[in-house]
Formats: sequence, structure tokens, C-alpha cells
Amino acid sequence: MASTRNSIKFDGAGETQASAIGMFISSCNSIADALTASKKVLSEQQANLTFNDPRLEAKIFVEFAFNKTSMQLITQSDKPLCASGKKKLVTALSKRILGYPVAYIVGHQPFWTLNLSVSEHTLIPRADSEIVVETAISLPLPTHANVLDLGTGTGAIALAIKSECPHWLITGCDFKQEIIELAEANAIGNNVDVAFVLSNWFSAIATTQRYDLIVSNPPYVESNSVWLKQGDVRFEPSSALTSGIDGLDDIKHIICEGAQFLNNGGYLLLEHGHKQAGMIQQMLQETGYKEVTTKQDLNRLDRVTLGRWLPNN
Repeated sequence: MASTRNSIKFDGAGETQASAIGMFISSCNSIADALTASKKVLSEQQANLTFNDPRLEAKIFVEFAFNKTSMQLITQSDKPLCASGKKKLVTALSKRILGYPVAYIVGHQPFWTLNLSVSEHTLIPRADSEIVVETAISLPLPTHANVLDLGTGTGAIALAIKSECPHWLITGCDFKQEIIELAEANAIGNNVDVAFVLSNWFSAIATTQRYDLIVSNPPYVESNSVWLKQGDVRFEPSSALTSGIDGLDDIKHIICEGAQFLNNGGYLLLEHGHKQAGMIQQMLQETGYKEVTTKQDLNRLDRVTLGRWLPNN
């Protein structure tokens, strides 16, 4: 491989950046070279973009481009590179340095114990949302609990809960057919049995239906939040992120409508922004929910709030 001591120079034009990366990657002769070069490309752009770990992302992109496992990157480190793989790697790196999310580039994202396909129609599953799953599976629900996941997206929460509680009857819903099809594909791909239906929140749910748990990771970002212009979220669908001026429009709707779909003693479990817990607790209590509690995520930030529907208490 050609020397990597000199910095790779990029200007603001995507095509020029891709060309520079292409020339750099073309000098790679092996998997090891590709890893080194990819890490350098990502590291030199780290100050301008949201990167968690350039080394990890380089590994992900090389695995993706050359169809290798993590072990094969080690055991086949001196393996020659095919032209098609190099082209795929250049495309991936070029998108990433423009800020495009890793998950959208490679087409999948790990969540819980699952590997989920993602698309630009859905929010990318995040580790912070795993507290929703942890909280749900810890609840004292019936053996064959009936569970509804509102705004299921990739199906991440519904599928993760079902993988831990196989006897629960779980339905996920969302408002676009392409989202439902993606969630169904993830159910098949992960061998998890969850039903998915087309419904804008409760709009297509039978009024006679009752659940032991309703769970949701709804949009909860303020519509004018500066956060929407930063990092990966710039590329994610606004419909999965924003919910009115205070970020609470959808949560208010779910809280108000949810009670009529819950069994006596059923739970409503909501993910939310870390500064919204107090307002959501108040809304739940004013609507008549009992045992209102907030749980924190991996970063010790308030992330989920739940209440129990006990109308006779």
C-alpha cells in the first residue's frame, strides 16, 4: 500500500471527496491495508462529523464492502482486494464523511440481541431504547400478555421484547406500508413471531381490543430543536423525530387515547427526551394512571416513563 503518512485533503464537494478517497483506496493491496486506510479517512474527518469510533467504523465498512466477518478480517488480513469491493468501500466512506449514518450505509443495525435491517423510512434503533425493553420484560404481566408497540419502525422494541418473552402476543403498528414491510422482514430475519399492522397510532386498532402493555418510542423532539441539524439525525425522517413545538404532541395523544385500549391493571410505557419526564409524569397522573415511574438509560438520563391503568382504585 502507498504511504499513509500524508493527510488526505478533502474540499466541500462530494464528488471531489469521493475521487480523493478512491485514489487512496486504490493503493490498498490487502484487507489490512483497507482497514488502515479507512481508519485514516474517518479519523481525519472526525472533528467535522459525529463519530463514535473511527476504528470500529472502518472495521464495519471493510466487512460490508468485502463481505467478510470480523474473524475473517483477522484470518484473511493479507487477502488481495477485489475491484468491486474497493468501489463499494469508496462509496461507503464517501457517504460517511458527508455525515450519512453508518446504519443507512450498510443497511443494518444491531439492537438488543438482534440484527435489524434499516431504511430511510425509519429511525435508526439506538442503545438508549434498550431500557424500554428492559423495563417491559420486568413487568408482572400475564403469561400470555397482549402487547401493542405503537410506531414500531424497524420493529426493534417489539421484536426484542418477543425474543425475551416468547409467550407474549405482540403486535407492532406504524403508519406507512413500507415501514410495516421492513418490520415484517426483520421478524422473519430474526426468527421472531410478531404481527405488524398498518395503523396511525390507534386509528386502525379495534376499539374492542385490550392490551396488558402498550409501549412506544414516539417522536418527542421539539420541531425547532437545533439538535435536528446535527449528526445522524439530519438524515433520519422528521416524522420519526419531531412532534410539535414542545415535542409532546404524539405523547399527549397516546396518553389520552391509550387508556381505553388497556386492560384493568395494564401498563403504558413511553420513551421520551431526558428533560420531559416531569411533564409526562404529570400528564399520566392527570389522566388517571397510577404507579407512575421513570427509568434512566445507559447514560443515567431519564428515558422512559410508565403508568398503570387502575380505574377502580
